[in-house]
Parts: sequence; structure tokens; C-alpha cells
Amino acid sequence: MEVCHILLLTFPTQGVINPSIQLAKNLIRMGVKVTILTSLSAIHRMTKPNSTIPKGFTLSAFSDGYDDGFKEGQNREHFLCEFKKRGSKAIAELIKASDEEGYPVNCLVYTMNQPWVVEVAHGYRIPSAVLWTQPATIFDIFHYYFNDYSDAIRKIVNDPSSSIQLPGLPLLTSHDLPSFLVPPHSDKYSWGLLSFKEQQDVLSAEANPIILVNTFDAIEPEALRAIEKFNLIAIGPLIVSSDASFRGDLFQRSLGYVEWLNSKAESSVVYVSFGSIAVLSKQQMEEVAHGLLESHRPFMWVMRAKENGEREEDKLSCLEELGQEGLIVPWCSQVEVLSHPSVGCFLSHCGWNSSLESLVSGVPVVGFPQLIDQMTNAKLIQDVWKMGVRVLANEEEMVDREEIRRGIEMVMGGGEREREMRGNAKKWKELAWEAMKDGGSLDMNLKAFVDGLGHGH
Repeated sequence: MEVCHILLLTFPTQGVINPSIQLAKNLIRMGVKVTILTSLSAIHRMTKPNSTIPKGFTLSAFSDGYDDGFKEGQNREHFLCEFKKRGSKAIAELIKASDEEGYPVNCLVYTMNQPWVVEVAHGYRIPSAVLWTQPATIFDIFHYYFNDYSDAIRKIVNDPSSSIQLPGLPLLTSHDLPSFLVPPHSDKYSWGLLSFKEQQDVLSAEANPIILVNTFDAIEPEALRAIEKFNLIAIGPLIVSSDASFRGDLFQRSLGYVEWLNSKAESSVVYVSFGSIAVLSKQQMEEVAHGLLESHRPFMWVMRAKENGEREEDKLSCLEELGQEGLIVPWCSQVEVLSHPSVGCFLSHCGWNSSLESLVSGVPVVGFPQLIDQMTNAKLIQDVWKMGVRVLANEEEMVDREEIRRGIEMVMGGGEREREMRGNAKKWKELAWEAMKDGGSLDMNLKAFVDGLGHGH
């Protein structure tokens, strides 16, 4: 019997590499052969996989001309253009080589906002599917914005006191929309909005577009089915395994934090991480630091070391106090930390991978969103799943220490609100594990997708 072979083009950022690798692992369990193609910069930063790479998995790389990774300040348009040009060539070479080896590619899957891949797939008469690494809610918002609701959405952007009810979605204010739709981000990141539009246009032109969404039915039942013309398939949660043998983590493990967590009381630690993209200003870092100190709770804060060797914590005036009350690490296995019994709360930027990891671990969230989809994710956490709170910026666009302390207090201070959030976090955790178990919705939906491909092209 011919083996199904899926080629997965992955954009070289942490937020999409991790779910791509988890998708590959799930497909391989089903007997599918998977080749992940990404750029050399991503391969250079990965934890070196050991010999337990699963049979049927190939990791292939091409040079996009930015082998040390794209840096802030470089020409983004040039980078995206090179990624497309060189990526198209690398896909073509892989398809030809796979044909010659007797493993023809049956489907081209690509991570979101690389819609040029569809043209390549058409050229080889191979079906394609997009791996959407944000919630279905975000997909729907962009679809509505580029179709029937652009004026209505612009109206709430211009009037922050108004709200909008889009089909299948919770009531939204401008505060809850992806940052690409709201000034000043919409001006600064116009390229981002353009890439979402291109993605929507390409999918709209397809006869039967397939969108594989890193979510699960229980958390977004209406959003997944809100747009009739699109087949949104929930194939998540795609969560990084805490098994270190085969991961896409872009940093080496730092030791010592598990022992530190072991020394703390159950549900007592505030875990703090703002993801791999957002950079907080010095002043905002100070406010976070003082908010943590004033909460009088032990905390573990991930502060990424910069490539030039600078450490973010060196900017802080209260570093000594922080060292007495908590632990600062340059990296950790987030799933391992969130599933540790001493962690009672996650002060998070609400990136989608982090949001899913908090759901799977059953840890309540203090949402501190920065950009892109994070505002909408924080809305879902606070108002739909009711397993956390969102902290708000003041007139100077700063989340001050009192607001941070208040957020932590609401989630960890006892009382009815905390009990409700913990109860909901536990409920979503059980539903997430239900989705991930053998024969759960992840398995069933992914199997239906694979069966629908047929083999051969």
C-alpha cells in the first residue's frame, strides 16, 4: 500500500515551528511520511535532536539568505520575497526528489500567511492545506474584516466605547481585536495586515480550501463553524511534549529551575513569560518587577538573553530583591513548568501556543497581551473560558505595578473569583486531554483529513 507523504513548509519562527513539529509527530503515528521544510536559520537554533527522531520524518532546510535569522531593522519585504523565491525552488526540488525515490508528495501543508505555496501546489497538481497556528476566532475576524464587516469593525476601532457581535464570536471591542487592525499597530505593521488579506484571498479562490487549525472543538465550537464556505478542521491542541528527545525548542535547556520549583508550596508560584517576540521597555520591565515584588509571592520569570550577550534583567533597578524573592532564567521548558504542582498562575503575553499550554496544564492566567492575536486570546481567556483576567494599560500605554499586583491577587488571592477560575481551568484541562487522547477529536479530525487526500497525484 502506498504511504501518504505530506510536505510541510514551516515559517522559521518559534510560534509556528513547535506546532508544526507536533503535527508531524501526530501524522507519523498514523503511518504518514512527513517532510518538514524550513530555512537554515530555524535549524541552527533548534535543540539538536537525538537519535529518537521518529521513522518516517525528514527535516529539510534551505537558505533564505538570512541564515542567522531575520533581525529587527532589516528589510522585511526583501526577507519575505527571498523566503518565497528560495522556498518555491526548494519545494520544487523536494517534490521531484520524492517522486524519484518512490515517495511522491500527496499534499503540501504550509504555515499561515505563506499563500504563495498554493501556486506551487497547483503547478504540480498537488492538494494544499494551511496550518493555522492561531485560534479559529482570529481566522474569522480577518475573514469578516476583508469581506462583509470591514466598515463595522473600523467603526469600533474609531470608537473604543462601542462593541460588535460578529457571527459565531463573542462580543468584541477594539480592545479585543488583533493589533494589525488597530492603530498604531495597523500603521506600523501594514505588511502584517496585507499578508492576512493575501491568505484570505487565496483561500477564497480555492474550490474546497482546507484549514487545519491548532485548536480543539470544545474551546471554539462556534468559531470553527462560523464561515460556511471554509472547512476549518480542529487538529489541536498541538502542544510541545515535555519529552526533550525531539522538540523544536529554539534554546538549550537551563538547569536548576525544576529543583527550585520542587522547593515551593503547591500552587504558590507565579510563572512569568512574555514569549519569544515581544520586547518590553525598561520602564515596563520595572513595573512588572515591582508588581511581582508587591504580590509577595515566589515567581519564576523567563528573561531571554540577547544574542549580543546582554541580559534583560541587568536593566532592572531591583535585581537584588528579585533574586531573593524569585528565580530568573534565560529559558525553560514551558510545558514542564506549567505542569509543575507548585505553579499557581501564569503571567503571560497570551501567545496562542502559551494559551493552549495553560489550558492543557489547567493553570489560570493573568493576561498581559502585546501584539498580533494576543489581545483576542486574552479576551477568550477572561470572558469565554473564564480561567483568567487581563491587565489593562493606563493612559501612558503602561501596565503599572498596581495593575499587575491586582491581576495576580485576583487569580491567587482566594475567594469566589479565584475558585471559579481554577474550576474552569480544571474543566478545560480535562477537555484538552480528552481531545488529545487516542481516538479523541485530534486523532479523528486528522485521520479524516489524511483519508480525504487519497494517495498519489
